[in-house]
Amino acid sequence: MFVLRAFLAILLLAQFVAAQEHVSFPTEDGGVVSADLYGKGERGLVLAHGGRFNKESWEKQARTFASAGFRVLAFDFRGYGTSRGPGDSAPMSAPLHLDVLAAVRYLRKTGAKTVSVIGGSMGGGAAGDASIASQPGEINRVVFLGAYPNGPSEKLKCASLFIVARDDANEDGPRLPKIQEQYEKAPEPKTLIILDGSAHAQFLFQTAQAERVMTEILHFLSAK
Repeated sequence: MFVLRAFLAILLLAQFVAAQEHVSFPTEDGGVVSADLYGKGERGLVLAHGGRFNKESWEKQARTFASAGFRVLAFDFRGYGTSRGPGDSAPMSAPLHLDVLAAVRYLRKTGAKTVSVIGGSMGGGAAGDASIASQPGEINRVVFLGAYPNGPSEKLKCASLFIVARDDANEDGPRLPKIQEQYEKAPEPKTLIILDGSAHAQFLFQTAQAERVMTEILHFLSAK
């Protein structure tokens, strides 16, 4: 009951949290990433969108996280919005993990003491690859929504939370078996949550599971 009341209070506060500012920053391979900042504080949170989405798609969730005390950075991958960089004409095969790392480092340089990343689908793969390529301690936690790293999961350098709908599938079939396989390879600490339904990645926020997804993520991000 206490957790539910706390979550409802956060949702109420979220209605009044607007984007603080629009920012841009460079990637290490010469790209430029544009992003929206929400909230204040020393706990940084990067939101990495899926292939069908953009930084604005995170607005509702970003406000909720900001109300919970996070400084939230929702960014556009290269090839989306005004973000650009090598490979931006075909983002799915571009080095998107460099965009995630640029976002993480921007938050670090501007005062964040910890930085976590939430990635949906394409953004989840990039978030995982960013953890693998990061310096130890640079990324504190990563959340995979219907996703897993493109690189070897055993090389993740932080705690991980995998969330997937049981019947989530694409043209190659159900996503759950591959996600379970990669989850098993990921180092501890790690958590796998399997939800009912077939919604993929960020589309989970458009279902009756949305409240649970947010609650699970907030619990993971705030755990000691």
